[in-house]
Amino acid sequence: MQRRTFLRATSAALGASAGALADAPMPMSTLGKSGLKVSKFCLGGFHMAKLGHDTGIKIIHRAIDLGVNFFDSAAKYHDGGSDEVYGKALTPSMRQKVLLMSKAHLRTKDEAMKQLEMTLKRMKTDYLDLWQCHEVAKHEEVDKIFGPGGSLEAFVLAKKQGKVRHIGFTGHHDYTVHQRLLDGFDGWETVQHPVNLIDPHYLSFINNFLPNVGKKGLGRIGMKSNAIGQITQQNVATIQDCLRFAWSQDIDTLVSGVETVEQLEQNVLACKTHKKMTKQEISSMLGRTRKGKFGSSVEKYKKPEAGARDFRPHHDGDLA
Repeated sequence: MQRRTFLRATSAALGASAGALADAPMPMSTLGKSGLKVSKFCLGGFHMAKLGHDTGIKIIHRAIDLGVNFFDSAAKYHDGGSDEVYGKALTPSMRQKVLLMSKAHLRTKDEAMKQLEMTLKRMKTDYLDLWQCHEVAKHEEVDKIFGPGGSLEAFVLAKKQGKVRHIGFTGHHDYTVHQRLLDGFDGWETVQHPVNLIDPHYLSFINNFLPNVGKKGLGRIGMKSNAIGQITQQNVATIQDCLRFAWSQDIDTLVSGVETVEQLEQNVLACKTHKKMTKQEISSMLGRTRKGKFGSSVEKYKKPEAGARDFRPHHDGDLA
């Protein structure tokens, strides 16, 4: 199903008008023990600088109009360019109405603190609502994060100083790495990882890790609902299937990347009209997707099968 067709089809539920879309309530949830009240749709940050600052600013402003209050970014995205777009888009009054998340991918205390200071400067804010340890892929990185002078010390210090309100970690390569991070420190408050309709078939975060996050009460942030576009590009499933499946899992919010205002409206509309899949529907969906393509040939960011090339993209964004 093409985006335009999908938008026309789902718009009927809200009377197909921009006013109806804006006025419809945004589903909200509590982001685990952080206590943050977040929109079920979180605007992905990578794409904010992809097509120029003006486009990113328009998307951010429209998202706020539609009831989105949770916004994603990272120091790594466009060398801080995405952080800069938020700094240009958000007036002081707007900043008070939204929750800003950014991330640091460097693994020592000093490096991570420098990234945080640059992020705050670029975003033109004194604090982040959520700061996450970004894209942890290897067990060697966990050793460095937890070791003497590792970036965990920066996360703890930044929260103590009030420069960040809450802390967490992200990644999409190997759920066993996530499990070590989860088990190794009780101060994490959020976790972000892939949640999509082929994940259960290979190195599954949904099956092997997400339940453990819930048991510890951390905020559950889904991403990669369309596997960076590969699920639809490889004709595994439709955008509608991707979004509905992701929001039917045990997550508090879904990070969704968009490149135009129209794509934003489409995904927000899907969120506002979402009806959770039944267990039977989920089972049927997974039975169908198991017959198609899955594994690292589609989820290119995951640890590859034996003999396959190790490819990891440079962002956590996702065109849902």
